[in-house]
Amino acid sequence: MRINQFLCALMVLASAATVTVAQQISAPDPEAGTLIGTVTDVSDTTVPGANVVLGGPAPSDRRTVVTNGNGFFVLNNVNPGIPYQVIASAVGYANWTSSTVTLKPGQYLEITGIRLQLAEVVTTVTAVDSPAEIAVEQVKVEERQRVFGVIPNFYVAYDPNSVALTSKLKFRLALRTSVDPVTFAGAAMIAGIDQAAAVPGYVQGAQGYGQRLGSSYANSFTNIMAGGAILPSLLHQDPRYFYQGTGTKKSRLLHALSNPIITRGDDGRRELNYSNIGGDLISGAIANAYYPEADRGVGLVYKDALIGAGGRAVNGLIQEFILRKFTSRAKE
Repeated sequence: MRINQFLCALMVLASAATVTVAQQISAPDPEAGTLIGTVTDVSDTTVPGANVVLGGPAPSDRRTVVTNGNGFFVLNNVNPGIPYQVIASAVGYANWTSSTVTLKPGQYLEITGIRLQLAEVVTTVTAVDSPAEIAVEQVKVEERQRVFGVIPNFYVAYDPNSVALTSKLKFRLALRTSVDPVTFAGAAMIAGIDQAAAVPGYVQGAQGYGQRLGSSYANSFTNIMAGGAILPSLLHQDPRYFYQGTGTKKSRLLHALSNPIITRGDDGRRELNYSNIGGDLISGAIANAYYPEADRGVGLVYKDALIGAGGRAVNGLIQEFILRKFTSRAKE
């Protein structure tokens, strides 16, 4: 009998607990609320695309919406009983922050008075170097430009906005190129090729090679100094090749091929490249003083000028499409 009474008591307790749990589960959560508003500026013009942040005490309470074309926003499912702040912001405006907002269950509340003030403009004055000082730094970078880290590539400007060189810098760049060991090595290689071809008409053997080496280096030196320093200084032209690097392949091709006849003046305008053309002619004319008599004459002058122009056209193509990726220090 006592066992039956005990079982009945357990059943009564279990039933009461079940009813209590069921009541707890079925108890509804407080109904979420809604916040709305319109963001305007101080002249009451709406601000589309403004960011509206709902900030609460916990990171999970933080949400962001963006105003529509009329500056209107809606924040749904806002938990009641939690203190929030609404922060509105937009590019060019100072942030606006509301006072604390705490919704009641199911409350639908409009935030009013959201007016963004223009952000304070801070004007700073930054001292800049003079064009001459900038040009010195440019040349320092260009003097470190070498293809594969070896072959000088000093006469290429990779910055399209490079400032004009002073006469002093034009002579500095020309002398730096003329005395570079690779320039001497190039003259020695050309002398060897000329020795094999027996041109110009010097004797063969060591004496002939020495004469060809001297004339080869003299050709290079006079061309660099006349076309890269003397005439550019007198005519106010820039002796460098200005890498284009952008645009269509056709425009880059035309830019490269026009290099022998078109250059940039010190004033930034494009003009006939009298410096390079004159440098080739002067170099060819001077060569008449040391070439064998059989190789002298007007033909030598024009031949050297044509060879120089053709070489610059080829160099422009290689610079524009190949050498940029192999030139060290080009990005500085």
